[in-house]
Amino acid sequence: MSISNGDKKKFRTIGHNLKPVVIIAQKGLTDNIKAEIDRALTDHELIKVKILTSTREAKKELIAEICDEFNAECIQSIGHIILIYRAAKKPDPQLSNLLRKLT
Repeated sequence: MSISNGDKKKFRTIGHNLKPVVIIAQKGLTDNIKAEIDRALTDHELIKVKILTSTREAKKELIAEICDEFNAECIQSIGHIILIYRAAKKPDPQLSNLLRKLT
């Protein structure tokens, strides 16, 4: 999945006002966290995730694992917050962060 720089800029603008919908602590990706990330990406397409790790390397590994597992793309990573995007097959205009903000 490749997103243009212009689209990434739009997504970062939209993501600025979003709150993290999932918080991942030291235990990593449990089944419940995976289910919640998948549900949030399906409903909202663009979400923020808060990652609480002790090292930068662990954070990078976790971001790569999330993106690979959910076929998503990391739009932005600042501190402990990442902004990830996955296009929905049938976006819901009432739930999709992109459709609500771009129209």
